[in-house]
Amino acid sequence: MKMRACAVAGMFYPREPSHLEQLLGKFFSGTSPVTASPLGIVSPHAGYIYSGQVAADSFAAIAGDFSGTFIIVGPSHRGYMTCASEVPWETPLGVVDTDAEFVRALDVEVDEFSHQDEHSIEVQVPFIKYRFPRARIAPVMMGEQDYAGAIRLGEKILHAIRQTKRDVRIVASSDFSHYVPEEKAKSDDLYAIKALETLDTKEFYRRIAERQVTACGYGPITAMVTACNRLGAKAGRLIRYATSGDVTGDYREVVGYAGIAVI
Repeated sequence: MKMRACAVAGMFYPREPSHLEQLLGKFFSGTSPVTASPLGIVSPHAGYIYSGQVAADSFAAIAGDFSGTFIIVGPSHRGYMTCASEVPWETPLGVVDTDAEFVRALDVEVDEFSHQDEHSIEVQVPFIKYRFPRARIAPVMMGEQDYAGAIRLGEKILHAIRQTKRDVRIVASSDFSHYVPEEKAKSDDLYAIKALETLDTKEFYRRIAERQVTACGYGPITAMVTACNRLGAKAGRLIRYATSGDVTGDYREVVGYAGIAVI
């Protein structure tokens, strides 16, 4: 495989370049300036109509002239093992190069096949291509999300950063509660997210388990926070929270979306 082709263009986001560019422009025009640029962010990965504004708010927290490497850690929705990709990624707005040297430094198995249909990383890439056209990516799909594995992946990311001396930002791709009443989604999600204010990943896992929060990327979030914390980050800040009900008007079964900056 010489390039990772778009798998969900036309479903999760527009396939037609001008429509996609117009939509992303609209999302970013609605963002607010942030005073401190984060080392890492949490960004959702649903269809853009539902979560695109939250994702744009997260990416807008990063200085717009960033031209380093985005490490994108997303969960596997099909049960594949943790693996990386080192081929370029196609988007309707053009190809985004992968930082293959950084990917090799991660010491994570490279498996292009497992990446080809997964959307959790793909939906982040057009935001990067639009907002940070000179940046490269290091895509990592996470399989098992046990706490020890998440910490281990965070440490591998940290080791690769130190080995390659890259200027990086880390994106954890995750939605939060799935298909529960909005009141419960918001209460449970914000309860779990509160633990990230002090970057307390053990408490984050405990709260996820206590409330049985159906967040799909708690492992990627913890890996990102672990690496950022070791790089000097001190706090997590909720940028924006929304649910699918804000778009559909149906609050009986919603999906929760959070944009979080780790600073």
